[in-house]
Amino acid sequence: MTVLILSAVLLLAIVGCVCVVWAERGGPRWARVVARLTVGAGELLSKAGRSGGSRNNGSDD
Repeated sequence: MTVLILSAVLLLAIVGCVCVVWAERGGPRWARVVARLTVGAGELLSKAGRSGGSRNNGSDD
């Protein structure tokens, strides 16, 4: 069951990355929407990872 869930997450990530590339090349509207969602999710995860429990003594790298 865990392998199935991880495979689905991996597939969604790959499809999102493909849509980002396709949208950059002028793809259809739905690809641009998926690309925006993918980039937004990546930024949220990046911010969550930076502030996720580690203290950096005020330096913002």
